[in-house]
Amino acid sequence: MPTELVAAGGKFIAAERADERQTRAALGAGADLLVDCLCFTAADAGSLVALAADAASTVVISSRAVYVDAAGNHVNSDTPPRFEGPIRESQATLAPRSDIDYRSREGYGANKVAAEQVVLGSGLPISVLRPSQIHGIGASPAREWAVVKRVLDGRTVLLLARGGTGVVHTTAAANLAALIETVAGRPGTRVLNCADPDAPSAREICRTIAGYLGHEWEEVLLDGTAPPGLGFTPWDSPHPIVLDTSAATALGYRAAGTYATTIAPALDWLVEAAGKGRPPVDDGYFAGYFDYAAEDAFLAGLTGQHRQ
Repeated sequence: MPTELVAAGGKFIAAERADERQTRAALGAGADLLVDCLCFTAADAGSLVALAADAASTVVISSRAVYVDAAGNHVNSDTPPRFEGPIRESQATLAPRSDIDYRSREGYGANKVAAEQVVLGSGLPISVLRPSQIHGIGASPAREWAVVKRVLDGRTVLLLARGGTGVVHTTAAANLAALIETVAGRPGTRVLNCADPDAPSAREICRTIAGYLGHEWEEVLLDGTAPPGLGFTPWDSPHPIVLDTSAATALGYRAAGTYATTIAPALDWLVEAAGKGRPPVDDGYFAGYFDYAAEDAFLAGLTGQHRQ
């Protein structure tokens, strides 16, 4: 438990998410605000609805993964989506599915849609929030590790695929909390996007992280002629993925800060954990991000005029 929550009187109660008896006992006589960060399926949503009746306001964390472009592509499809500008809440979504594992690429967004439909159809004051690439202490995956590890490893050159121009909107946990606070005071049934007030490019994010950690490196901006697999970061996308947050702003939401002003705690957390020999990362997710041998071989063949 964060010490500030303990000091404020908060307490932790362990309960199995799928055990309605345990969750009911944890909720007790009810709550002013109920927030569900583990609602992945229609079944999860059904069990939440049973509890939400005893809450003044309920929030469900969904995902931008529900959205599809005009061709039906989404962020987890083989073909990257191409959205026509910032994505509004009215953008088309995947068809709801409950017959496929929510932990799969095709199943994640579709199950989220199914869960959304259950809670929105309940008639209860439940706000569905759709964030994008959440960052903060405890994030999983902790995408910033793709840059932090390079800094800790003392890399002096940073390769950036597509010249580092990729844009995938991020959402600070602090900004998500700010929107939760906003909707808590205005109970209702709604869907809202949640993202940082800025949408920095992959290059800007890498510069922000390196700058905070006091590290400098040479940037090599790659184009389509570079060998495949080099220079990619978690924020790469051939087409921008940006959420429109005007609906949240109209409701009274005010962001806690930009990406650069909210990322520091997560970076400190990663550095501290790495110093203790146990960085909280998923090695499977980061496979391929740290092929230093391939990078060095590529750099050895570059002439000075191709480096910036």
